[in-house]
Amino acid sequence: MKKNILLLLAVVMLAMTSCEDPKYVAPTADRQGLTSLTAIFTSGPFVDQTMAKLDITDPIPDRLVIPVPYYYPETSDDETAQYMNKVRVQAALAANCYISPALTVLDLTKENEFTFTDAQGNSKKIIITGERVKSSACDLLSFATIDPAISGIIDKTKKTVSLVISDPSIDLSAVTAKADISAHATISPDPATPQDYSKPVKFTVTAHNGTTSQEYTVVVEQPEKIDQGFNKETVELLFNMDPVANLGMPAFDAPVGPTIAAIDGKVILCPGNGSTPIYVNGQTGAKQGEINIGSAVPGAVTNDEAEHLLICNHVAGYEVMNIYVTSSVTEAPKLLHSFTNDCSFPMGSKIKCIGDVTKDALITITNEGVDGVSACSNFTTVEIKDGAVVKTTVNDLAPSGYLWGSAPVNFTTVVPRTKNISDGVFLSYYEPSQFSHVASDWTTVTGRFPSDTSGWGLNPNCLDSKAFNNQNYVALFVVSHFPAWGMGPQLYLYNVSNMDKFTGNDITDVACLEIANSNVDWFQVGSYATASGDVVIAPSADGYKLYLYYYDHNSQAFGGYTADCIKR
Repeated sequence: MKKNILLLLAVVMLAMTSCEDPKYVAPTADRQGLTSLTAIFTSGPFVDQTMAKLDITDPIPDRLVIPVPYYYPETSDDETAQYMNKVRVQAALAANCYISPALTVLDLTKENEFTFTDAQGNSKKIIITGERVKSSACDLLSFATIDPAISGIIDKTKKTVSLVISDPSIDLSAVTAKADISAHATISPDPATPQDYSKPVKFTVTAHNGTTSQEYTVVVEQPEKIDQGFNKETVELLFNMDPVANLGMPAFDAPVGPTIAAIDGKVILCPGNGSTPIYVNGQTGAKQGEINIGSAVPGAVTNDEAEHLLICNHVAGYEVMNIYVTSSVTEAPKLLHSFTNDCSFPMGSKIKCIGDVTKDALITITNEGVDGVSACSNFTTVEIKDGAVVKTTVNDLAPSGYLWGSAPVNFTTVVPRTKNISDGVFLSYYEPSQFSHVASDWTTVTGRFPSDTSGWGLNPNCLDSKAFNNQNYVALFVVSHFPAWGMGPQLYLYNVSNMDKFTGNDITDVACLEIANSNVDWFQVGSYATASGDVVIAPSADGYKLYLYYYDHNSQAFGGYTADCIKR
């Protein structure tokens, strides 16, 4: 009986509650509801890409001016004036906020009037327009003397440039130099004017806007290094761009597998279609020219740890493989090693090198499966001791259970952990996606992680390995199969000096992971084609800087990071 009474009371109370007038609940958002405006190209090579963005703080001003860069890309000489009168503008609005009339394509050279209404129903007139602005960037990106040739080590915190010399008797009393600075900035005095670098020399970099500037002091010294590895706080994104629109590289629908390398402050991009590789500024990504290939036939490129560029051809089974080497993009490469591919499977879509080819090094060239014929488990190693090739070996990973398909998609990259093959190799590939380490018996798998965090739409087929400041690193770059479906490339760098730390649940959760970007910006969203790309680690010759570059052909993304090991 008591139970029935309680139930009746509950029903009555519910009924009474439902009859009450609804109470107005004010929005809980602290902001007024308009947080940003984004300007998007509607024509030209960068159509559908972001031109500029205006972040808006409360209170919302009556006049909103989108700051359009004077040049686009900033590293080019292409002015944006031609695009200003037809710009698609998008607004970031909170729920129940709106702009009328709806934003479409605007002429940002004019004052465009709209009404903004917030979540409370309050309205105000706003003006949306644009203004071309000159860059405030005034960084010294690189500095080097000409004769003698000394690359300066830039400390961005202290604003110093260190010239490290091994011979104190070198005459620095009247030396010219060259410098890379922020796009459209100026530097004073002119580095091409001889200076006495035996004493501190000051340079001022002034931005394109003519007002912002920074002073750098060039000194002769040898900065102290940290004991090992690189400073995490110095990791910096150098650039990330569309290599098709900016550099004229093959578009995503071309069935190619581009590779990259980095030497002497430059990044080399090899299209993989038989054409001559180009090179760009390693700090900005700006195109500088084509490399001198001499008699080399460029199938793929890479670099060692001492700023040597390696170029190989692409060959079928039992054909002659040639590896060329140079330390300059303008000097014809010389033949380093020629050998017969003692394997029935093709090779030459990827070449990797750890060590110094003029001293001790280990080169790996992954053999490729053949569509409709057979998968592959082979890779070829070229061992170098004291600057001479001592052994060329075809290795077979079949005992470990690994097989892969044809390049450039259903492929893997095999890289050594160190320049000693006895320390085993890493590989990562698609179907099933996994990142693994295999001991030198080619049987024992000592680490294996799922390498496609999407579950199906990414392709982890790009690896590189290098030593830097007493540590060994492996870079993994995951290219996208479906950028149009919101899946972008990913970049990871692991410290594999201590393999006890090569543990975890997947590539994002490995104890030795030191750099991670699981959301690299990409620029191709129209469709999907060839999921290929490359990644390289490039230590500077002086041992103070570490560079990491990546390339995704399918999503059209090319970029780079840097870090240093200077003790501060």
